[in-house]
Amino acid sequence: MNKKSPLFVLNPFSSPLIYSYITLFYFLTRTTLCYAQPNFTACEPKTCGNQTIRYPFYIKGTQEPFCGYPGFGISCDNNTGFPILNLTDALYIIDQIFYENQSLRVSNVVFSRSNINKDCLSPTQILTFPINLFNLAQNQTQVVLFFGCDSTKLPRELQRNTIGCFAENKTSSVVALYGDDKNSSFVSKNCRDGVVHAMVENGVKGEIEESLRNGFLLNWIAADCRECYDSGGRCGFNSSIYSFRCYCTDRVHAAKCDSVKSQSMHTVTIVASVTGVAFALLIVLVCWFRKKIFPPTFLLFRKENPTHQIIEKFLKERGPLPAARYNYSDIKKITNSFKYKLGQGGYGSVYKGKLHDECIVAVKVLNESKGDGEDFINEVASISRTSHVNIVRLLGFCLDGSKKALIYEFMPNGSLEKFIYQTKNPLKEERQLDCKTLYDIAVGVARGLEYLHRGCNTRILHLDIKPHNILLDDDFCPKISDFGLAKICPRKESIVSIVGARGTPGYIAPELFSRNFGGVSHKSDVYSYGMMVLEMVGQRNNIKEEVDCSSELYFPHWIYKRLELNQDFGLRCIKSETDEEMVRKMTVVSLWCIQTDPSHRPAMHKVVEMLEGSVQVLEIPPKPFLSSPSTSSIHLSFEIL
Repeated sequence: MNKKSPLFVLNPFSSPLIYSYITLFYFLTRTTLCYAQPNFTACEPKTCGNQTIRYPFYIKGTQEPFCGYPGFGISCDNNTGFPILNLTDALYIIDQIFYENQSLRVSNVVFSRSNINKDCLSPTQILTFPINLFNLAQNQTQVVLFFGCDSTKLPRELQRNTIGCFAENKTSSVVALYGDDKNSSFVSKNCRDGVVHAMVENGVKGEIEESLRNGFLLNWIAADCRECYDSGGRCGFNSSIYSFRCYCTDRVHAAKCDSVKSQSMHTVTIVASVTGVAFALLIVLVCWFRKKIFPPTFLLFRKENPTHQIIEKFLKERGPLPAARYNYSDIKKITNSFKYKLGQGGYGSVYKGKLHDECIVAVKVLNESKGDGEDFINEVASISRTSHVNIVRLLGFCLDGSKKALIYEFMPNGSLEKFIYQTKNPLKEERQLDCKTLYDIAVGVARGLEYLHRGCNTRILHLDIKPHNILLDDDFCPKISDFGLAKICPRKESIVSIVGARGTPGYIAPELFSRNFGGVSHKSDVYSYGMMVLEMVGQRNNIKEEVDCSSELYFPHWIYKRLELNQDFGLRCIKSETDEEMVRKMTVVSLWCIQTDPSHRPAMHKVVEMLEGSVQVLEIPPKPFLSSPSTSSIHLSFEIL
């Protein structure tokens, strides 16, 4: 007799048993659905792009109007992948909906990145919103758009404020100013075609067009759905009696589902679904066990990944974020299943992707086993609230179980280190930048750091400034990236507490690997910036330069000696006196930035002033006295700390 385990005496795969399972599952599910109230079924939440659409919103043509509040009908644009809301004959993209606090982030389609046709605003365009349906959230700032401006008559700093498709028309431009800008009266005298008022969030004094793209927050005014939703119902509105309705599985209620009938019906639904799923799962599990695909220990409950718990807690505490959240299947779709790899590092890999069919992005997929989630939290916490032309934009993120990814705007020219180091490989093409471009990059990075240090609501210390983390767009405009080591501190505070050292050898300020030099502060970023600019001037890597150990030749000493002797640095880009002045300014300023004592280093706003000022007024700083720490010695210092 063929003995079998008692578990399998009853063959679960016999045809009658399988038929019984399927029949019971179908019968229970079908019976429950037959009793569902029609409005309850009709008002099932829908998806548009990455947004869930439910009361007070409804999708026109897809959902019934009674599923939403009057005036809250939206269109689902398949081209952009975003829901579109019409407010006073102006179309707005809904970037995010926050049902828990009844608010949404919107941006005018004219300012969106999906405005492929480059549609222009009209001076008669109304950018207000119906006050009976919406009101502004806190911390919103007014922007004034002046039409028909002759930008040739405006100062250079105001010419940068021309926006949209009007930017190229110098005699009929649109100039945007914040509502409290002191130049408003001057600009209005040079503009003839009218004024339009718009809103942006937070009042951050960054690039105005960027702020207009990011949109602003509105709170909606509609009956609260939470009581109905919590009771198991779906919210709607009866226009004939102009009243909120709660659609339940048994019937329509005024506010919430009946605590007895509806809950009992809801319980039947749950029991039926669970029973059916349980039977189906039983079949699958028995099949898997018999084929020994995995051991029965699979059934043991597993504790949720602690890193995932930490990050989810952080995201919950931060509240609504400007960056959209995606799941891992979205990331695979965006990157075309990770087809085009841009690079790889210790953090993970970066892939080229496409967001909403027209926006090219860079997707950083973080290693699953990397750290405790601190890098991910640092990136999202620090960069998601920034808005500056010299800071890379975080467009979205993914936290799906152990899968973590960050979505950034794509920088076609890659990182700065590709353009500043001379190569000795004859087969490798050198991509040299002219002195003006190098100078503009140095100024742009300085402005970005100045913004991080004192332009945000909280001060952000980057703590890993180096050429690899400076990305360049089409026009070689620099953007600071990779905030994985960043620290956030209140605006009035500067010194931060850091356990151990962080950063990259060759760019780390002395106080980061030995507290004897002082506390870690925004001056630590100043030091790293100075070392980076020295590399741009010397066109060689300061940490890997092969020199005789006995000579103690330190890279900044080499620069300083040439500066003292008024010798050139051998830069092929120097072709005029103007080029020489720019290189000398960069050199003097960077030597001030790498002073050993943090108090002797200039703050970043002072660095910008020095770079944009006259070279004749710049004083030569004291000579750096530290010897170049070798990579091994720095690693040893880290281990001791």
